[in-house]
Amino acid sequence: MANKILVYLEQRNGIIKKSSLEAVKVGKDFSEKLGCEVEALVIGSEVSDLGKVGGYGINKIIHLKNSDLELYSPTAYTKLVVQHVQENSADVLLFANTALGKDLAPRVAANLDCGIAMDCVALDIEGDITATRPVYAGKALIDVKLNSEIKIFTLRPNVFNAGEPTGDSASVEVKEVSNPDLSTKVVEIKKSEGKLDVAEADIIVSGGRGLKGTENFKMIEELAEVLGAAVGASRAVVDAGWRPHGEQVGQTGKTVTPTLYVAVGISGAIQHLAGMRSSKYIVAINKDKDAPIFSIADYGIAGDAFEVVPKLIEEIKKLKAE
Repeated sequence: MANKILVYLEQRNGIIKKSSLEAVKVGKDFSEKLGCEVEALVIGSEVSDLGKVGGYGINKIIHLKNSDLELYSPTAYTKLVVQHVQENSADVLLFANTALGKDLAPRVAANLDCGIAMDCVALDIEGDITATRPVYAGKALIDVKLNSEIKIFTLRPNVFNAGEPTGDSASVEVKEVSNPDLSTKVVEIKKSEGKLDVAEADIIVSGGRGLKGTENFKMIEELAEVLGAAVGASRAVVDAGWRPHGEQVGQTGKTVTPTLYVAVGISGAIQHLAGMRSSKYIVAINKDKDAPIFSIADYGIAGDAFEVVPKLIEEIKKLKAE
């Protein structure tokens, strides 16, 4: 049984990421089932919204603070997390499986000489913690149990529901860090201008192989622009080199849970459906009326995307002009 669960909170520009709040909720649920303590750890400079974390179930937060730690430093962050774990006897660690989490969690595991299960899509407690994660490029799922005393799990974003905040606040203990090891560090983060991340967008327009070529994604980009949406893509499109991997939606890409998901020219392979079926509303546009995507769509248009989408764009523009 676990003695203490530690949830790592990832911050960007002093704001806690949504994926970390999902990990907080998992940590709280586990602590109740295992009858153990749970706390959260954040590293950085100024973090403005730590109090709201209490609304997701964790009441104690440790903030390791130093102005030089505003941006990620693999060496400093690793040493600080490891030291905190050792000093506080935490034996279950939860990270979000973000770009930072995928770099930091394995480093912590190596330093603690413990087991790690990456990219978990489900966690279950039956005497011990069983993690479910995809393997073989998302074609299968495997159940994993870790035998080490300390166990680390990274959670796939948008799979675990953070739920609605209760309004409770958390107590924050700030610990000033002196002389962090900045042997390696991020010196600058450049955000792609004008592009929304599919993992965090409220509306997504995704294109598939039915668009026939990269040049036809201009139509998808235009529809996304009028909707204020992010552009997504199926695995086949990304494999063909039409779109960057960062836009891929699916088990081997990003799992998304937007309010509105528009699938254009996407047949609905299982791995794609697994990455977007939790969207609140799904609109499918495909000329094949028997395409699997229609089985989960709330609204479906069986028609040629090259005819349907331009008309859809035109009608949306008219509505916005009124």
